Amino acid sequence: MTRHELDNLIEQGEHTRLEFKRQLSSAQRIARTLAAFANTSGGTLLIGVADNGKIVGVPSEFREVSKVEEATDRFIEPALAISYETLSPDGRTVLIITVLESDEKPHYVLDEAGKRTIYVRAKDKSVPTHKFIITTDAANTELIKSPMTRTLIQYLRKNEHITADRFAKLINVSDYRAGKFLRQLAERGLLILIDKPRPIRYALKLAE
Repeated sequence: MTRHELDNLIEQGEHTRLEFKRQLSSAQRIARTLAAFANTSGGTLLIGVADNGKIVGVPSEFREVSKVEEATDRFIEPALAISYETLSPDGRTVLIITVLESDEKPHYVLDEAGKRTIYVRAKDKSVPTHKFIITTDAANTELIKSPMTRTLIQYLRKNEHITADRFAKLINVSDYRAGKFLRQLAERGLLILIDKPRPIRYALKLAE
């Protein structure tokens, strides 16, 4: 990656596929972000970049890489393959971690007690969910082009997630019908289902 490409990436701000970290607090915590990227649409983690997009650099590249490797090998099941590179604009080192959308999902994150949790990305956050829908069929074009879907996507571009109850009010249909429609879109890979904590919520899989 070039300095120009890095600047362009930082300009986007954090989103579904991009997260900034000044430095890593622990391997277990960063495992959530890496697994969420792999379980959703892939993503890039920039270490050495503050939340406001300022390049601060990492004090020790080795220490940060060690935490990432511990996260992928020890705290994520199945273990996750990632790639990384470094860039040192103005002498400050930024570590660029790339995670592809995984063929082996769902990846679980283990806590110190060995409890397994699935994480997915909703906008710029990594959130836990119990249910994970593996999509086998591509999104149905008619379903995506329907007015209900367009209304939903417009809402989710401004809001982090939506419940069936909220969607029912938005498009003036029954809660049952709204819930069924959201579930269909999740099954076709357009939405991510989040059920921790209740109530069940849906987020855009690839927020723009």
